[in-house]
Amino acid sequence: MDTLQIGNTTLRLVQGDITEQDVEAVVNAANSSLMGGGGVDGAIHRRGGPRILAACRQIRTEQYPDGLPAGEAVITTAGELPARWVIHTVGPIWTGGGNGEEKILAAAYRNSLALAHQHGLRTVAFPSISTGAYGFPITLAAPIALRTVRDEVQARPGAFAEVRFVLFSEADYETYRTALEVLAKAA
Repeated sequence: MDTLQIGNTTLRLVQGDITEQDVEAVVNAANSSLMGGGGVDGAIHRRGGPRILAACRQIRTEQYPDGLPAGEAVITTAGELPARWVIHTVGPIWTGGGNGEEKILAAAYRNSLALAHQHGLRTVAFPSISTGAYGFPITLAAPIALRTVRDEVQARPGAFAEVRFVLFSEADYETYRTALEVLAKAA
């Protein structure tokens, strides 16, 4: 299973590169500096070009001089990406699960979708937030991500046409596929 229909919204899993997604907004698994980095963050900044970095610098100057807190989200241009917008969110660094990491991860997904909704964006692509350099175990992160997105879509009927999870590796895709099957059976 790689899709789940939630009312009029399709929740879809794809294996691929998030910088190639033709959606209204891609979500960037950013670090709190918003200045680019490795993984998804670096790929989005490299492919999207200097306009993304300029917009992030402005956000740091005007809104978050100490950096974007984990779980929060902001929106910028997508520069040269196929998407129109980038929603930057900071996931939690995994420290064993005793420091609210699950709640912060859910907040990152929830706040990203809230921001997309505020801007009238109906197609959104997410990476697997915090499961790379931040070390959040993907087997724990996938169900949190999918459940949070399902709940947010259900809370805003008709707001989104498609919410997509773009998983870079086959192993990550399979982990999300298994979690989606479990979620679908529980519904």
